[in-house]
Formats: sequence, structure tokens, C-alpha cells
Amino acid sequence: MFNFTFLSSDIMTDSNPNVNMDTPAETEGKSEDNSNKNQHMSNPERTTGEYTVKREGSDQHKEQKLTSSKSLFDRLCLKDIHHVKLREADVLQITEHSLQSHESCDEDKLVQTFLQKLLMMNYRARYIKSKRTNDEIQTQQGSNDSSNNEANFHNFFFNSMSLTKEKKSQSERIHPMDVQIAVFHCADGFLKQMLVTKLSQCQYALPLLVPDPFTKQIEFPLWTFRQINKSWKIRNNNNELNSKTKLVYKAETPMVSFFRFGSVSSSKSQLMNSLINEKHNTFFHRNCPGSSRTRVLMDGVVEIAWFCPSGRYDDKFTDCVAFCNLHGDAGDHEKQLQILTEMSSVNVVLLPQLDRNDTSMIKLQQLYEDSKPLICLFAPDENTVIKTQEGKYKIGLKDRNLSDVSEELRRAINDCLSESSSTFILEDVSKHSDIRVDEEYDEDCKRGREAAQQMKSLLEKKALTEIKESVLPHQGKLWHQWSQKNKELHRPQGDETEMDISRKHTKIMEIRQQQHESDISEFLTFFIMQMNSTVENKMFFIKWIRIFLDEYTSSDLSVLLNNYDKTWSEVVKLKEKNKCEKLTAEQTELERISEELQAATFGLEHIMREIGQIYESCSSVKKNKKDLQVHFSSLPSLAAEMMISGFQLELMDGDAAHVPVIWISAVLDELIRKLGDKRVFVLSVLGIQSSGKSTMLNAMFGLQFAVSAGRCTRGAFMQLVKVSDEMKAQMKFEYILVVDTEGLRALELAGRSTRNHDNELATFVVGLGNMTLINIFGENPAEMQDVLQIVVQAFMRMKQVRLNPSCVFVHQNVSDVTAGEKNMEGRRRLQKTLDEMTKLAAKEEVYDAECFSDVIRFDVQKDVKYFAQLWEGSPPMAPPNPNYCENIQELKETIVSHASESDGMLLLNLKDRIKDLWEALLNEQFVFSFRNSLEISAYRKLESEYSKWTWSLRSAMMETENKLHNKIENEAIHEVYEADLQRELKKTSEEVEKSMSEFFEKDKDKDILIYWKTSFEIKIKELQENIVRETKRNLNEILPHQDLKKKTDDRTNHENTLYEKSKELALKLKDKANDEETRKKKFDSFWEQWMKKIIRNTPAIKDIDIMRDVREILSEICGSAAVEKWKAGRDIFSVPSYSHYVKVKKSGKLSTDVYSLAKVNLGYILSREDEAQIRSLVTDVDQQTSKLIKSFNISKMGYSKSCIQQLTDHIKTSERDHQERQGGYKFKKRFFMDLVYSICTRANKKVTDQHRLFRYANDPKIHFEKKREEYYSIFQKYCHGATSAAIFGEIICQKLKEPIEQSVYKKTARDLTDEMRTNCESLNGNRSNLEKRILKTLAEKEDFDKYMDYINNPRDHFMDFIRDEVSRYITDKFSVSVLPKMKENIEHLKQKIMKAAHESTEHVQVNTGDVGLWLKSFTEQLSDELIFSEKDLSGVSHDDVDDFNLLEDVLRQELPVVISKISSHFSDFLWKLDYKDRPHELLVDHFCRCCWVQCPFCKATCTNTIENHDGDHSVPFHRINGLNGFYYSGTQNLCIQFCSSAVTSDQSFKYSEKWFPFKQYRTAGGVYADWSITPDFSHLPYWKWFVCRFQKDLEKYYEKSFQGSGRIPEYWRKFTKEDATASLEESYTTKKWAISRKFHRILHSV
Repeated sequence: MFNFTFLSSDIMTDSNPNVNMDTPAETEGKSEDNSNKNQHMSNPERTTGEYTVKREGSDQHKEQKLTSSKSLFDRLCLKDIHHVKLREADVLQITEHSLQSHESCDEDKLVQTFLQKLLMMNYRARYIKSKRTNDEIQTQQGSNDSSNNEANFHNFFFNSMSLTKEKKSQSERIHPMDVQIAVFHCADGFLKQMLVTKLSQCQYALPLLVPDPFTKQIEFPLWTFRQINKSWKIRNNNNELNSKTKLVYKAETPMVSFFRFGSVSSSKSQLMNSLINEKHNTFFHRNCPGSSRTRVLMDGVVEIAWFCPSGRYDDKFTDCVAFCNLHGDAGDHEKQLQILTEMSSVNVVLLPQLDRNDTSMIKLQQLYEDSKPLICLFAPDENTVIKTQEGKYKIGLKDRNLSDVSEELRRAINDCLSESSSTFILEDVSKHSDIRVDEEYDEDCKRGREAAQQMKSLLEKKALTEIKESVLPHQGKLWHQWSQKNKELHRPQGDETEMDISRKHTKIMEIRQQQHESDISEFLTFFIMQMNSTVENKMFFIKWIRIFLDEYTSSDLSVLLNNYDKTWSEVVKLKEKNKCEKLTAEQTELERISEELQAATFGLEHIMREIGQIYESCSSVKKNKKDLQVHFSSLPSLAAEMMISGFQLELMDGDAAHVPVIWISAVLDELIRKLGDKRVFVLSVLGIQSSGKSTMLNAMFGLQFAVSAGRCTRGAFMQLVKVSDEMKAQMKFEYILVVDTEGLRALELAGRSTRNHDNELATFVVGLGNMTLINIFGENPAEMQDVLQIVVQAFMRMKQVRLNPSCVFVHQNVSDVTAGEKNMEGRRRLQKTLDEMTKLAAKEEVYDAECFSDVIRFDVQKDVKYFAQLWEGSPPMAPPNPNYCENIQELKETIVSHASESDGMLLLNLKDRIKDLWEALLNEQFVFSFRNSLEISAYRKLESEYSKWTWSLRSAMMETENKLHNKIENEAIHEVYEADLQRELKKTSEEVEKSMSEFFEKDKDKDILIYWKTSFEIKIKELQENIVRETKRNLNEILPHQDLKKKTDDRTNHENTLYEKSKELALKLKDKANDEETRKKKFDSFWEQWMKKIIRNTPAIKDIDIMRDVREILSEICGSAAVEKWKAGRDIFSVPSYSHYVKVKKSGKLSTDVYSLAKVNLGYILSREDEAQIRSLVTDVDQQTSKLIKSFNISKMGYSKSCIQQLTDHIKTSERDHQERQGGYKFKKRFFMDLVYSICTRANKKVTDQHRLFRYANDPKIHFEKKREEYYSIFQKYCHGATSAAIFGEIICQKLKEPIEQSVYKKTARDLTDEMRTNCESLNGNRSNLEKRILKTLAEKEDFDKYMDYINNPRDHFMDFIRDEVSRYITDKFSVSVLPKMKENIEHLKQKIMKAAHESTEHVQVNTGDVGLWLKSFTEQLSDELIFSEKDLSGVSHDDVDDFNLLEDVLRQELPVVISKISSHFSDFLWKLDYKDRPHELLVDHFCRCCWVQCPFCKATCTNTIENHDGDHSVPFHRINGLNGFYYSGTQNLCIQFCSSAVTSDQSFKYSEKWFPFKQYRTAGGVYADWSITPDFSHLPYWKWFVCRFQKDLEKYYEKSFQGSGRIPEYWRKFTKEDATASLEESYTTKKWAISRKFHRILHSV
């Protein structure tokens, strides 16, 4: 709302741009002045425009001012905040309001909108209008009566439009400067400083003296100026341009102060703007957009602005000049006037018509008499400039053109300044009394300054270019050397050996040791102690450090930068003139200045870098520094606190071009500890140097990305931007992590491999970001093409490693962003260029892509933004272009829109991503080397869940199999169908499906896991089908075993006959022999007769000697003589080579012996692939014979010599088939004999145990002897006349003993297996966890033979380890776990038996049945729990049993006795179980159904938990190739190289008589093609320790030595066993291994 008042002849129009210098227009005064003005305008006696001035002495006036101020704060919703200050963190967070562009808003949103625009450096922040309500729009109703037309006409043109005072007050908008000053009053120190910095960037005047609206105390906000600097250019006497950059509070410049006395019609602020920048409103004035008539808070405020020359000839002033503006009547603000007049170089006063008695005359006289120049601008005068005497000027304003007045005033000021030596230093304002200096009244600020000053004093008398070297030694040469060596380690030369790699490791550790031994400077010690102190607000201290360091370095840096610019200009000129000799000298000088610049750049980031290097050196040597007064582990906490407080953290050291991964990881760990594992959206930026990347980010998020004064960003920095609570649900994350980067093609990197560096940086930044902003500056096609090729290549690499960032192209500095056709053409050209660059990059990366959209999801219409140029005019006085700021707002909205579709990443995942990216970049071959830790971690987690799901299905099926097995044995069912098994498994299957669904849908890594969802669903379905088929086969195999059933039936008949015969004997003796002794003798005699009879009909089962049978069968096959000469005992599974088992076939005329001898002498009787094939044959035969032995069902059918015959036949067939497939050699007899012997030796214990179970259950003598007491007990009952029901009940209990025992043992075994899957540390995870435990156990025992068994026969070793672990667990936990489970299970069976008895009794009574019905009901109810049927009692006479209640009571009495006997033998439960039912076999079956393929180089076993899995084989870390017998060609030296380092070398290996480069190992085909071996140059202590520990054993085993090329590096011998085992934890958790690219493609297609 603008309110102009004109005299009839003094109207300003476009054609007449004159300022009415004596028209009573609106003044800059307070609202009361405005009301006075309106009164005088209607007073015909006052035509000069003078106002009656109301001085501030009136109490009523003060009260009005106070009320107005309170009302203003209330309207702005700042009432409470005046006491609880607005904080920087509140303003910087992402809110819904900050994502919208506002040109006007409601009053309660004015503050938010002002701050939002100001943070974006949009100078239109001052022009925001508050929305007007309908009530505020005043309408003056006139009569519609046509008779009143004449009256309406006069009213329209001549009646006053003024409103009542009440209505006027209600409709008045809040003045924009009141919004600014209100926010200033309500902000804390940090926010004030940021606001003033942003005002300065907007080229606005800054508050210098600010009266408190309530106390009138004048404040000098010196703190707010501390981080502002100004740059300008001046010409010296030789007409050369010199650049200057000064901190404004230290800058020594002339100062021109402006003030007015009384009320004048002209705008002082507008006049000042015309002097400084006529195109920009540096000082807000009445004619600015958004202005209003009332202004509450500005009276008495002094603002300051600087004119900074550009060095051009049309500069208004030749040097930097400060301008101060006192708002309001200077007569009312004596203190401000005093300070300004004392410190100014020139005073400029605006004056109305004065009379001699005016109260201002005294002050004017003092000004006139002062020696300082005085320029008076008289509103009523028409005169041009008049110089009355030296330093005194008069200029009239009446009817004058603004530009004319401005030009005259400029010349007058320049004249005054040329004769004045007076200068102004802003910091000196604090020396005045009676004003409040903000820094002195904030205790936290004071403490911070004092501490920072102490630190600063430690730098005095040190040369700036040497300062970092002396006070920050850890980050200098040593850190740069370490970075270089680390890169060399990961980028080996083609002919490097493990010894060379070891030397590099040694050198790296030596450098770390030197770093660790470097002294910590007093400067840094002080900083660390301050940061670890209990001072509440450490942020002031950090800010002060930054301020003092900028102050300390600014002047020297300014000189160096000036020299750099001059030298660079000279180099450019010489290049044009092609003067080579001078050019070389100037380039050398340029490099020298560049190095000095690098050395002189010293900021807070260097202090934090030093702390990071101290931490890394301590971490590497694993001990604290002697002069570090805190433990090094506390250092990352300091950086984490700073990040939380809004400071950026250096992510990549730009000087060393290296990421300090250890330090960054530790800081992120601390960040997680303090904040929780928050989800962040990573936004990164890429572009050429000085293209405005940092400026764009700063404007977008209100940040302050700047490394040091006068320098471009080096390396990469990251900063957290908080997302407000209201936005979290929409955004799915809590923070945006903004990553600012060094520019591509940086000039400072001239002379280095900039292309390489740029590719590294681009790949790192693109890989890190969820979104990357690609900043393109200008419209130079060649420059754009160069950058785009780097960017496209980076995105292509991400595509190949399955990272899916998004991108937005920001085309900056476009001349006409509104031209739609031009933008469409620009987009078309960009798309074309991107497609061309994609084809070029695809060739370099060997990747199939034709266009950019093949690489990344990209919409050229939505994902390309055109930005206006940054400056509205020419720097240094140009403000930021508001259109640029609006472009920033649009981009911000686009970013948030993209972000809302992303889940971002957890901080923990970010840590892994940084490490993965950097390690891959170090290896140069990024795609080949990249390990996606997040993806691998998710996959391993999926594997663990898969293990649980499969165990649930297996466990459920075992229960079902046991139940159906019982039914088959009880002849309750006669065939098992798949449908029955699937129905039994349905509930568990549905639970697993639900668990899978929840896991894939709710897990935090669900976006990654989705890639494997279909694949694993198929795997689970296949597994379910397999276990159903397998269970069906196992159960149906029981049915045909008629021989076994006959034996069982015969035994049951014998038992029942014994019962009947003992009953007959008892009845005979009942009346004849009354004493126990006689009955006992009779029974014993009877028993011996019947045992002889039974044994005669059923021969006893003898013990077996398997190995004797083996020798006999081998004699039959191979001949007795061969077997007698043969020395048994050599384990074929552990031999290092099979060469002595083969004979080489004849070739041409060469005899076998001669040819063989030649091969022996050449050292390769068997090629490596032949050795591998034979070992594979041995392993396959071993697995097949294990299955064959299992099929014999020895525990049920017994052992016979034919079992060995079948084994030998199978082995012979396998051997013959193998020989037929290859033609180079044939096996000696010894191979077959050793293979048979080794396999049978392994199976001996298992077969013997199973046969013992069979004998125990089926040998008549053993079986009946153990039941003798039971028979005697029943015999006695018969003798004592017990009823049939009582005796029948006891017989039932005796018959139930073995079924109960077997059922309890089986159920306990299954329960124990479940428990061990949860509680046993080695068995409660997946396959990788089990392997880690095995390796730890091997290290603890230090048994070489066991190690070689593990290396050569991993599957068997795993099985043995599981058996040992189970045995140990059962032994250790027997009393606390095993026994309670047995008791629980036996109690469960007891209750079930008694329930069956009771229900059977009721059933008989209801149906009036007999004992047959009772027995049928009883056995049917128990048929799924026990192997017990009616047939077991078929020969026992029970027809006369009719008292079923008594029968039930007998069972209740006798069953506990039977259970007690079973319980007394619980400790024997394992050996009484069938082998397949034992816990270790259940776990072996679960764990060992996985991949057992070994690395063809080092024999490391693939750790994939899925058998026949898709994709490549991989391991967490490989071994030394010598462990597989690899040796260097033409020598007997075992190889000491790891295959994971060999794959980066130029060395070759031999396969199938051909040589293949390690780098292209997959081209060898076969098993080589199926392995993913990624480069790894980490320490890998475990196998290095092993080789050193068992060097002699290995040499003896392989009959070779670690000499020559295979000499073990001394560095390896430093690793202890503790180091080795500790490294396992890291290798199987933090260190990840690659999921193959092939697997990615398979999964993608699925």
C-alpha cells in the first residue's frame, strides 16, 4: 500500500523524473510524524512542507511507542519468542512452508516467509506483502438515486478519502523493516549473525546501532559482522588492478554518515541508494515495494553499507567507502548522532526550512565548527552545489532531478574524501560508552572469544605459509605420503609380488607410526581440551576460532590471490603469444604461488582434519598418544557434535585427494550413537570449478559452505539439514545430508591427472548421493561435453554395481530462462549430448548402453532446470538475481518431490556406502572392485532368515514324519501320499509364507530385498516340494521291509508265548509252592529252557569287523598278493597330490615309464586340473557312498558283508567311468584300494553304531535278558492270584516301555536341535557364522592335520565340527537343558497314555464292548505318538479281562514305575537313538545342504547357504594360493600370493596346458568362470599367521618350500594368533564380499 501526497504542480511521472524536494511527501519518520504531516498538508499557512516535530520527551508518546511495539510482536507471533529466542536450527530445517514460494502471506507467516527468502539470498524478502482481508478493503457507499448524481460527482472528486483513525490503524500493513528488526530482536546470537550475513549477501544495509524497543538501550551487534568480508578492486599509481578482500569489522575505510534534522520531504535512503547502487535499494525507503505508512521499530536504528569499487573507470568512488544511515530525526537520537559524527569522515545532513530558534541549531553549529567535512542538503533550496569554505558544502533539493543531486553529492563527497585522512574501523564502535556491545553481554560468547583468543595467541609470530606444518603436523607430508602409498597398494604394478605388497603394508604402518609419534601442538591440545570441557555452548568457541583464523589469514591470502591472478593473466598472455621460455618461468611461479596458497589456507576444517589424522594414527597402532590428554576414542564425538550443531564435516581431503575412511566411519558411528540410526537423503552436487555449486546449496538450504576465505571448495564436505516433524512422514527420512564438492577441472590441480581425479570424484559423489545435482555453467558446448562425459561414466558405473541414484541437471547462467522455445532446444541438445556421451562411456566401461535413459531414469522435461545468472548486475555491488532465487526455490521443490519417493539410507548404511565406494575407487577398476555392503548385508540377513524358514519347514516335517512312521509301524496306514504330507505341512507353510511376506515388506532394507523376493520364494517352494518328496520316499521305504517285519513279528510271538507259558507255570505252582525261593528256581529253570529254544530257532547276532570284510573283498577284487603288499592306513582324503596314484598312458612310441619319468622331472605328472578332477571324484564318491550306507538302514535291517560288496562295486564303477571320460592317465590298483579303505574307515564308526542298535533291538538273547525281570514280575502276580485285568495292565505297561523310550528320545533330540539353533553360538546363525567358529577353533587348537582336513575336505570337517559342538553342548547342558526336556516329554506321554486309557474305558462302557474294543481304541489314540499296536498283544490271553476301571487303575499305578526305569537311563539316550534321529545328524542335514564349491586358486569354500545357488561363488576373504599347492612355474617355491590380489596383477596361471592372465581368470572357463574374486589388499591376518605358524608343516606336506619368489614377508610374522582370530570378526561382519554381477542380472530378469 503506497500513499503519495502531491501539490498540483509537483507530480512525478515517467516523463518528468524530478523529485519534489519541497513537497510534503511521506517521510521516513514514525507514525506520529506522518499524522502531523497530513495535518500540515491541509494547513494553507504551511506550504514549505515543514512538520511540527514531537520530541520523545512526552510520556504519552513513549507509552504509545511501547504499545505499538508490543502490538507488532503480537501480530508477528513473536510475543513469546522475545524471551525464548529463535534459533538457527529452527530456521534451517525443511518445513512445508519453506517448500512454497510466497509473494504475499498472512501476518502470522510474515516472519517465516521473510526468513525463507532471506536464506535464499532473495532481496525480495523485504518486499513481502501481508494479505488484506475483506474487512480491510474500505468501500464508501454512494446513493444510487439519479437525482444525487451531481452530489456523487463532487464527493468522488473533492471529498477526503481519509479514514477514521481506528479504521486506518486496522488496515495498515506491517512495514517490511519492522519485520526485519523484529526478527533481529528475537533471534539468538547465531541466527542474528546468519541473518546479517545473508543481508550482506543481498547487498542490503546492515544494522549497526539498534535501540531496544522496550528499554531504549542501544546495541552494537558487532558479533553479527564477524563473518562478513568485502572484496573490491582498485587501481594503483601504475594503473594496475589490485584485488582486496577484507573482513568488514577490520576494514579501514572512509565513512560517510547521513542523518536528518526535523522532517523533510525527500527520502534520505533513496538518495543514498543512488550513490551506492542506483539499481538496488541498499537502504529501504518509502517508495520500495511493500512499504507502508507506519514504521514502529526503525527510529534510531543506524544502518551501514559499503560501496566496493570494481576497478572500472566508471566507479563512483575509487576506494571502498562505508555509508551510515541514521533513521528518524537525528535530534531525537543524540547518542547515535554522537557516535556517527565522531567516527565519520564526512557528514551529510538533510535539513528542512530552519529558523534560528530551532532546537537543532546547536547540533548543526557543532557540526559546522567541526573540522570534518559537512555537506548540507536543503529541502527548500533550489541551488546547485555551493562550496562555502573548505570542507563545507550546500546543495539544494527543491525541484531538482534525483540523478543531478546524486551526481553533485557524489562529487562533493569525493572532494571531501580526497582531502580527509579520517578512516573508520567498524570494530572501534565498541569503544563508545553507553551502548551495549552484544559480544560483551553474552557470557557464552565472551567465554568462547577468550578461549579462541588464547588459541590465536599460540599462532603469533608464525609465518602463515609454515603454520600448518608446525601446528598441524599429522595432516601434512605424512598424511599425504600415507594416502599416496595406500593408493599404490590398491593399484599394484603388473609384476608386483606379495612381497612387494607386504613392503607397502610395512611402509604404510611405518608412516602411521611416525604420525603417532608426532607431537600434538599446544594449539591443537587447547582446542581438544576446550571441546571436551563442560562449557555448555561450545559453538561460540568454534565460531570464534573460525572468525579469528579468517582474520589471521585474510590479509596474506588476499595478497597471494592477487599475485596468483596477476601471474595467471600473464601465463594466458604468454600462451597467446607462444613465448615458451617466459611461459615456463611464469608457470613455475604460478605453481609456487599455488603451493603457498595451499599452505596459507588455514581454517576450522584443517583443525578437524588434524584431529581425524590423530584418531586414524591411534586406531592403526591401537594405542593412545602420549601427549593426548583424552582417549583417542572420544575424538569422533567432537566432530559428531559439530555436525549436529550445523557445521560441515570434511568427507574427502581435497589436498590429499583421499577419504579418511577410519575417521569418517568413527564420526558416523558417534552420530548414530547420539541421534540414533536416522534415515537420511543424500543430496550431492557435481560441476566444474567456480560454477556456483556451493552458492546454490547455500541459497537452497541457508547453509554456509565455505572452506576458507578466498578459496574454492577442495575435496568434499557434508552437512546435515534437519527435516521438520511435520515433513518426516511425507519425506520418510529425518535429515537431508548435503554433500558439496570440489569443482571438476580444478585449476589448482593443473599438472596432476585431472581427468583421473575428476572421474574418481564424480564416481564417489554420484555413488554416495540418492540424488546428484549436475551443475552446468554457461553455454559452452565443449566445456559441457567434457563434464557430461565424466558424469555419464559415473552414472554408468552405478548402473553396473546396482546403485540407483537420480539426477537433476542445473543449467546455470542462462541468459533468458523464460524463453520456452530456447529451453526446448536446450533440452534437445542436452539429451543428444548425453546420449553421445553414453555411447563413448559405454565403450570405455565395456557396457551395453545406447542412450542415457539406458543408464539412469531420466526425464529431460522434468529433470533439467534452467537458472538465471546469479548476479543482477556486475559484482562486487550487484545483489543476487531474484529470478535465480526463484529458480532455487523451484529446484528445492523438485528435490523434495524426488526425495519423497525415496527411502534414503540409514546412517549406518551411509557409513558402509562411503567405505565401499572409496575402496572400489582405490582399486581403479571400480565396477570390478565395488562391494555393495548394504546389498550384501541385506543378502546375508536374507540368508539368515532363509535358514530359519527352511528349518521351520524341516522341523515341522520331521514331526510329521515321526508321527506317520509310528502309524506305519503300527500298521495304521499302508501308504503315504504327497497330498497327505502337504496337508500336514500346510500350517507351517502358511506361517513361513507370512513371515517371508512381512520380512520383504517391512524390513528396513525392503527396497533392496525386493530384488531377491521372487528368487527366494521359488527356493522355498522347491525346498517344500523336495522335503515332501523325500519324506514320502523315506516313509514308503519302510513298507516293503517284510523281512524286518517278520523278525519283529517273530519276536513279538516269542514274547507273548513266554507270557502264556509263565502264566501256565504260575498256575501249576500256585497251590504247590508257596515260598518265593522255590518259585524263583522254577522260573529260572523255565526261562533257561525257553531261551535255548528261542536261540536255536533265532541265532544270536554277532559283533562285526568291517575292516576285515574290506580286506577280504579287496583280495577277491585285486588279488591276495596285491592286498598283502598294500600298506593300508593312508587317508586318500588328505593327500596333497594324487600323482603317485596314476600311470600316464603311452603317447606314440614313448614308453610309459620314460614318459612318466619325463613328466616327473618336469614337475607336473598331473596337471592342476587333473588333480582337481580326481579330488572331485574322491569327494563325489564319498558323498554317494554315504547315501548308499544310509539306504542300507542298518539300524533296522542289520549289517552284512554284502554292504561292503555294494560299496566297492559302486566305487569301482565310479573309477571306471572317470577314466573313460579322460584319456591322459589311468589309476593304479592302489588308488582303488586306498579309496575303498578310506571311505570304509570313515563309515566304520557309523555302521558299527547302527549295527549295535540293531543287535540290541533284535538279538534274542540280549532282548529277552533285559526283559527277564519284567516277566518274573508278571509270573509272581500270577502266582499271587492277581486278576486278569491287573496282569494285562502290567503287560501293557511293560510293552509300552520301549516305545515310550524311543518316542521321548526322538522328541528330545528334535527339541535340542531347535534349542541349539537358537542358543548355541556356533550353530545359531547361517553358514558364514559357522565357518567363522570353525576357523577360531582351529586357531585355538593349532592342529595342522585338522587344518588340512578343513582345507581339503571342508564338508566333512564341517560335519565333524557340528558333531563335536552338539556333543559338547549336550554334555555341558545335560542337567539344565537335556534332562528337563526329557522329563517334560515323558510326562507329556504319560498324560496322553492315561487319557487314552480313560477315554477307551468310557468308549467300551458306552458301547458295551469287550477288551478287544478297549485295546483297539487305546492303541489307535497312541498310534501317532508310539510304535504300539494291538498286534503287540496278539498272543497274550486277555479275553477274560472285563474290569476296565481296574485296568485303568493298574496302568495309573504301573506306568510311573516304567517311566522311572526309563528315566534312570536318560544319560544313554544318544546311543539308543537311530543315527538319523540324533541332533548332530539333523543339524548336519540342515547346515550342509549348501554350496561346497572351492575356489580353484586357494580352495576357499563358497559361503552361499543355498545349494546349487544362482550366480557366482564368493567368499568373504580368500587364502594364500600356496595352501592349495600352487607354486611358481619352473621352481619348487610355494606361492604366497592371495588370489584376491593376483587378479589385479599382470601375472598368469596355467590351466589345461594353457596360460591365462589372472586379470582375466574367467576366460579359463570351467569353475574359474563361476567365481567372483574381487580385489582385496587388506591385511587378512588369519591366513598369513597360519602360513607363518605352519610353514615347515606345509613345506613337508607339499614337498616344496617358501623360498625365492615364495619367501614369506617378515611383515607377516608380526601377526599373532590373537590378531588372526580378531580379524575373523571383522572379515565376517564389516568386511563384505561381492554378490556377482551375473546374479544381479539373473535376479533382475526374475
